[in-house]
Amino acid sequence: MDRVNATELEWSELDHGDTRFRRKQLAEAADGEGIGCSLYELPPGSRSWPYHYHTGNEEAIYVLSGTGVLRDAEGNHDLRAGEYVALPVGEEGAHRVINDSEGPLRYLAISTMRDPDVTVYPDAGAIGVFAGSPPGGHEERTVEGFFEREDAHEFWDLQS
Repeated sequence: MDRVNATELEWSELDHGDTRFRRKQLAEAADGEGIGCSLYELPPGSRSWPYHYHTGNEEAIYVLSGTGVLRDAEGNHDLRAGEYVALPVGEEGAHRVINDSEGPLRYLAISTMRDPDVTVYPDAGAIGVFAGSPPGGHEERTVEGFFEREDAHEFWDLQS
């Protein structure tokens, strides 16, 4: 059994447009394999990963502190400390966390780590394909890419 204390880990940061957060990958630091868990901190006015869902991995969110909004397949819902949200595989699990408050929003994001996975980004009309390492994994991937869904072709049209 490996264990890790979040206070001993460095934050990684992502800042791209309105997507801005700090993250500590707890499960990875504890050599977790089948379940991922990351501590996220969103500063005021920022958002998590773009609105998306997974076709192979279930996710969940547990709010530790602060308040915000969860955008899901049914609309926007207030989030506050102590709330747990299950995000199933498929379109009904689509989500994005938004910090619309004056203070930081901290939560745990938990997920299965199944490989391969296709992640769908409805707002962007795009998909992400991952094989060899699931989303959030750091092993070398055998297949990875992001594609606009409108670029889809029939299989036989691509054969020479």
